Amino acid sequence: MEIFNTKNELRAYLDTKKIHQTIGLVPTMGALHEGHLSLIEEARKHADLVVCSIFVNPTQFNDPKDLEKYPRPIENDISLLESAGCDVLFLPSVEEIYPDPQEVWHIDLGYLDKIWEGLHRPGHFQGVTQVVYKLFQIVQPQIACFGQKDFQQIMVIQKMLEIKKLPVQLVICPIVREKNGLALSSRNVRLSTEGKKKALVLSRALRAVKKDFPDKPVHE
Repeated sequence: MEIFNTKNELRAYLDTKKIHQTIGLVPTMGALHEGHLSLIEEARKHADLVVCSIFVNPTQFNDPKDLEKYPRPIENDISLLESAGCDVLFLPSVEEIYPDPQEVWHIDLGYLDKIWEGLHRPGHFQGVTQVVYKLFQIVQPQIACFGQKDFQQIMVIQKMLEIKKLPVQLVICPIVREKNGLALSSRNVRLSTEGKKKALVLSRALRAVKKDFPDKPVHE
């Protein structure tokens, strides 16, 4: 697996490949688990060359303490990506992605960033679209894989693609869960035992609704 820390190095490498190969991108913030690896596996089905990015994006965090606490087990992440058959890892610094710390970004997402999670984390999805747009510009993938777990995130990225008219196909991948039903998540590993029990209430409730109304689609 090739590892690049700068945009210029990555672009120079990809420019030698894109003529004959399709490129798939899996954007992540690291702390990888089986859910992320399933995205790598899916990307390999659609692309000749799979690029994974690991970047803890500061513009999508509302709480500086949350950003500081976000797990960064980079050596383990690299090992997991190598075992999953990832071709390229893009591992940039904050300064590499945001050379201008005063950069202003805003796109009109309509109601999409003002409901659900966006209601409680104002500005979060602006930060998400900002960094994903940058990654799409750098990598120039034909396809990009995202997990269904982050359904609202997928909606805002799709909207961003429409606004910016980018030729990237989103591949939406199924949620990967622990044996108890809890979705695999970099944040969920920080939950206490009691917290994990409480977190299971949502998926159980959704399954109960699906059982009672089998003809209605339910996004778990």
